[in-house]
Amino acid sequence: MPRYRMTVEYDGAPYVGWQRQDNGPSVQGAIEAAILSLSGETVSVRGAGRTDSGVHALGQVIHADLSKEWADFKLQNALNAHLRLAGERVSIIDVLAVPEFFDARFSALRRHYLYRIITRRAQLAIEAGKAWWVPKTLDHKAMHEAAQRLVGNHDFSTFRSAHCQAKSPVRTLDRLDVTRTGELIEIRATAQSFLHNQIRSFAGTLKLAGEGKWTPDDVQAALEARDRKACGPVAPPDGLYFMQVDYPEVIPDRRKGADSDDGDDLS
Repeated sequence: MPRYRMTVEYDGAPYVGWQRQDNGPSVQGAIEAAILSLSGETVSVRGAGRTDSGVHALGQVIHADLSKEWADFKLQNALNAHLRLAGERVSIIDVLAVPEFFDARFSALRRHYLYRIITRRAQLAIEAGKAWWVPKTLDHKAMHEAAQRLVGNHDFSTFRSAHCQAKSPVRTLDRLDVTRTGELIEIRATAQSFLHNQIRSFAGTLKLAGEGKWTPDDVQAALEARDRKACGPVAPPDGLYFMQVDYPEVIPDRRKGADSDDGDDLS
């Protein structure tokens, strides 16, 4: 059965999140409905990470198994046509036929996320729902300094949701950089996998450092507390973007191995 890897862009605002749910429309459900409309097949697509309601993506990666062989560009164009007809805020930006043992989630090496904060007095109009509006100046250098205390292999219990389903709170954070361009502050994070609410928890905590309310030592103390109560406020989903997933050039055949806990449960 042919397997296709797809890179997906979506506006998370109209959806309850990536994952199919009973309480509203999901991105996964929109893509599965488009496949059903196109091919008559009921399939379950797997994503590289689960994003929550209001979280956006520029580079979510999924895979789907279809009974018919398609030229990559024809499948992309056909699915996008059905998504447009359905009024979905989802776009398939790339399609590639892959070996059947490729798995969008478990084959991933690294995931990259972006959190956007816009600091200005005036409320957002064009960017409303696309960034966290903070009506005061933040010290991005202080935020970046504090962020470096979180890089590395740690128990991130403080920075994960109480509803997180990951087996372990231990993760290795490869990158957490904070930069500024004018009114825009960008927080970029890279790791093999993340915990539920981890980046939004980082963003809310680092905002305290940007306001001068917390020092880097305070951020480290929160990390070492391994206690959700020690976390700063969780930032809203509007500013979070799933940017990219890295895969090995040659995908290893994992059919003989067991599933791991590597993956995202992110919001």
